[in-house]
Amino acid sequence: MDLFSRSWAALRTAVAELPDEDFSRPSGCAGWLVRDVVCHLIVDAQDVLITLVTPAETEPTRDAVTYWNLVEAPTGDDPLDALTVRLAAAYEEPWLLKFHLDDVGSAAGRAAERADPSARVGTRDVVLTTGDYLAAYVLEWTLHHLDLIAHLPDAVEPPPEGLARSRELLEKIAGAAFPASFSDTDALLIGTGRRVPSEAEQAELGELGQSAPKLPLVLG
Repeated sequence: MDLFSRSWAALRTAVAELPDEDFSRPSGCAGWLVRDVVCHLIVDAQDVLITLVTPAETEPTRDAVTYWNLVEAPTGDDPLDALTVRLAAAYEEPWLLKFHLDDVGSAAGRAAERADPSARVGTRDVVLTTGDYLAAYVLEWTLHHLDLIAHLPDAVEPPPEGLARSRELLEKIAGAAFPASFSDTDALLIGTGRRVPSEAEQAELGELGQSAPKLPLVLG
């Protein structure tokens, strides 16, 4: 729960500190500008709020690892992806995106801090404990934080503990550990296809690069 709050606060701070001109720069998410990532974060914050007030009576069917589905790499044809780009462009001014993210994002953060980690919630036709749901979102926040700052070397980086926990989750999803020589950031970027490994890194990946599920892992 605490790690969710720290990762989310760091990501919102990184957005709040971005100069206006950075919103039109490319992000680390293929096909999306920085403004598109920020718009997606607003939708994510709304999803968190909705889920935290959607109680479930049945036993959990997923946890922080199995919450994630492996999907095909995005092609740009998905209607929701296209909608995100159109919504982001409709904001026109970066300060409007910042304002909306701060408004909805702060509310999502407060709701998470007040949530009972043992309570059960429903989302996407599955049931999780609140603690597992928020733990899954540490990976979401961390990956999108890396997307946000991919071409912005002076931007605020994700918390080290969030990077470490996200790597741990991704390794559990992959069913294998990344090489110890990989930094947490490199493991996440290479593991999710956000960066192509060098020849040396590919050699170090060994069987992990060839095993099922094969890299990159595209999460949905």
